[in-house]
Amino acid sequence: MNARLNLFESPLSGQFLRHINSAGKVLSDSGLPAATQELVKIRASQINGCGFCTDMHTKDAAKAGETPTRLHLVAAWREATVFTDAERAALALAEQGTRIADAAGGVTDEVWAEAAEHYDEDQLAALVGLIALINAYNRLNVIVQQPAGDYQPGQFG
Repeated sequence: MNARLNLFESPLSGQFLRHINSAGKVLSDSGLPAATQELVKIRASQINGCGFCTDMHTKDAAKAGETPTRLHLVAAWREATVFTDAERAALALAEQGTRIADAAGGVTDEVWAEAAEHYDEDQLAALVGLIALINAYNRLNVIVQQPAGDYQPGQFG
């Protein structure tokens, strides 16, 4: 299977990707815990059906020490007992932020308040930016039908 457009060889998409990757670096260097960042990226990617990003972020999380149990349970985080209250708040925000078109009214005040109980203002800013960014990456990869399965941790960094 080949992508419809090679995002990595196109000069224009390469320039665009460099800019959004720079935004991603700002977020990855923020005070938002790295494990939370990966869980959010995985959950949004699952919702959006982005195999490439799901592959990438589960492998990166595993390499960083995330347990197989937690990785397997991201899709069913509400019923899982392996996530902290802060992670659960981040996952709820990620879901509502990803499903804006499906959810009349967008992110609820309740979900926002729960996230605000666990994260300071900078961490909330990072979380909001991360949700927006992973959704952009997901859309790029889904639109071009980027194949999944061959990603190697650290491949892009």
